[in-house]
Amino acid sequence: MSGTDDGLRERLTDRLYGLGWGAVKTLPEPVARALFRTLADQVWKRRGKSVLRLESNLARVVPDADAARLAELSKAAMRSYMRYWLESFRLPTWSPRRIKDSIEVRDTHHLTRALDAGRGVVVALPHLANWDLAGAWATTELKIGLTTVAERLKPESLYDRFVAYRESLGMEVLPHSGGAAFGTLARRLRAGGLVCLVADRDLSASGVEVTFFGDTARMPAGPALLAQQTGAALLPATLWYDGTPVMKVRIHPPVEPPATGNRVEKAAVMTQALADAFAIGIAEHPEDWHMLQRLWTSDLEPRGEQP
Repeated sequence: MSGTDDGLRERLTDRLYGLGWGAVKTLPEPVARALFRTLADQVWKRRGKSVLRLESNLARVVPDADAARLAELSKAAMRSYMRYWLESFRLPTWSPRRIKDSIEVRDTHHLTRALDAGRGVVVALPHLANWDLAGAWATTELKIGLTTVAERLKPESLYDRFVAYRESLGMEVLPHSGGAAFGTLARRLRAGGLVCLVADRDLSASGVEVTFFGDTARMPAGPALLAQQTGAALLPATLWYDGTPVMKVRIHPPVEPPATGNRVEKAAVMTQALADAFAIGIAEHPEDWHMLQRLWTSDLEPRGEQP
């Protein structure tokens, strides 16, 4: 594809997201929900690459599912995914009361105990349900600053939209590039702050190999390294919808650094513990896992092939 075509596609993408944030939040809620449910079903029926990859990923989570069950799960997952986008487009208009009423957080003592002691907290979570809503709950209910990172998107204006959106929810957003973000996150944690990171996929050279649903995947070492370096508590979290307007969140017990091993070895053990916690939540609610990309290393293209 030529550079001109790339630029056109990027501008179109940016305008579509702009339309979503501008127009969708003005629709009556029943109309918006019906619209996004219909959109989810249409995308699912097209059986595009993302839907097929989603089904392939779900086949690992639910290995005994037949084709009909996988199709049912992928359809429900697309509806869950579109619910995430609908809520994201409308979330900046929600009042603190609406945010509080839209989420139920279990085992919050793992989180508040560390924060009340002045200890920083790293919350690591997978692509389940609506992690932005969980972040908005933290900033409004806990009355504490929350720092996260965002992958740089193209066009740059689209990245700016995402940053502005999350900042409107009370989050500090750092670009996911270079080592500067790690240093800033470490400073926030040493000051007793809260850092939230989506951490179930990292195909970079720095990703840590973990066993995930019986096969090898790579996940980011950042959460474990931050916890080691700053003494922050490392807490896995899992999220799900249950057919009601209220999203559920579970804060899992802290992942402690091993007593032995060097920094890298300890990070590997802690990242595996995160993967195990993620697997529990994903296995319980596979229809809310929005993993539409390759994750397991055995699913990656052989070296040298065009992606």
